[in-house]
Amino acid sequence: PPPRADNMSQHVVNGDSSCGKVLTLDNMNPNVKRVEYAVRGPIVLRAMQLEKELKEGAKKPFNEVIRANIGDAQAMGQKPITFFRQVMALCSYPELLEDDKFPDDAKQRARRILKACGGSSIGAYSASQGIECIRQDVSRYIEKRDGFASNPDNIYLSTGASDAIVTILKLLVAGEGSNRTGVLISIPQYPLYSATLADLGAVQVNYYLNEDSCWSLDIPELKRAVTEARQHCNPRVLCIINPGNPTGQVQSKECIKNVIRFAKEERLFLMADEVYQDNVYRDNEFHSFKKVLFEMGSEFSSTVELASFHSTSKCYMGECGFRGGYVEVINLDPGVKAQLTKLVSVRLCAPVPGQALLDLVVNPPQPDEPSHATFMKERTTVLANLAEKAKLTEEIFNTVPGIKCNPVQGAMYTFPQIKLPQKCHSTEAGQEPDMYYCMRLLEEEGICLVPGSGFGQRKGTFHFRMTILPPTEKLKIVLKKISDFHVRFTKEFSE
Repeated sequence: PPPRADNMSQHVVNGDSSCGKVLTLDNMNPNVKRVEYAVRGPIVLRAMQLEKELKEGAKKPFNEVIRANIGDAQAMGQKPITFFRQVMALCSYPELLEDDKFPDDAKQRARRILKACGGSSIGAYSASQGIECIRQDVSRYIEKRDGFASNPDNIYLSTGASDAIVTILKLLVAGEGSNRTGVLISIPQYPLYSATLADLGAVQVNYYLNEDSCWSLDIPELKRAVTEARQHCNPRVLCIINPGNPTGQVQSKECIKNVIRFAKEERLFLMADEVYQDNVYRDNEFHSFKKVLFEMGSEFSSTVELASFHSTSKCYMGECGFRGGYVEVINLDPGVKAQLTKLVSVRLCAPVPGQALLDLVVNPPQPDEPSHATFMKERTTVLANLAEKAKLTEEIFNTVPGIKCNPVQGAMYTFPQIKLPQKCHSTEAGQEPDMYYCMRLLEEEGICLVPGSGFGQRKGTFHFRMTILPPTEKLKIVLKKISDFHVRFTKEFSE
């Protein structure tokens, strides 16, 4: 007969290893233990604790914790675009299609999306690659943006851009030892990349952006990185974030051409993370890698392999929670493309509400539709406010001794360099000085930032990343608190 349950429990009590945990820290996947993600790291965990303590009545030197650590627009108070939410409401609860409070173009859009869904419901699974009519709309959006044809069969809808980035990297990582895939990522970088490479067991190959030249991307630095990497791995992939996160730069067309030439010469697969493509300020202009690639002629457009990504989470939309995004693949080997389709099918499909929202982003109200005027006013207001806050952030930080801030040309972050006294460098055993700085800032001022060490930085330099998303008046408070803290902190460790 099988052993009684109470007998089995006794074995565990007596320490019988055969009945211990199957999964332990010692035998779990070692790659997962190497994963780090600073954007939601220990400082954010402490911020959450402080928020809880404040709610419970604890006395702090501040009344609220301001989370300036992450690009979550609506959490920072940005209002959703009315048309987007109207259509999403109609899709979620179709009975509202009979309500005269909703404009006709919103109803027409909702009916079109619902018709494309199984059972006319966004609660149904979609095709793994994404709803066909939405992929067609994405292709038309790309064609209008770039002036070159886009094939819907090359579009894969995803759970935000992050999911698509991880999926493409999965296809690229192979080999063992010195033949293991190397992936070039910018330093500073967005931690999704380093975390994913650790998870996949790939080799991270760093190339440094030029801080003295507004975080420009220099070809000699790429060449150095590739040459050194070939001593210990097989560099096959070059990742670009444009506009930049965390650095806020916008790459010029000439720079992008040079990168494409370099990728062709070195036989590198290009990954272009372009999720901030509408977040461009002042006189800068966004150029997609796809557009520049095709402008360079068939020598490049028929050979260079490119995956480019976009998302509903950033730009003027800020719809992070819907998890909508896409990847367009160019010049992918047909056999590999079949494997990509298989890989995305394992997870069934991207969230259908996120797909629906993406459709509205790539196909917003047109000039002859009733919602167009309100849509354009809301879109313009959001982007104008961000441009104003980008300028304000740069100007205020550059008045503070010991803080140097490059122009925020795009995206929604600033990554200023901070000069820290030598005494601070050995304050906490095992803790980076900028981590200590940011933790002190949180404890004393209630401002949650991410230390530059979480993104990577040149040795001997220190930074922090801060989002420019808070409302203007609150942003002024944040900038003042950081400025005052920096002066106070520097004085404390200089005496």
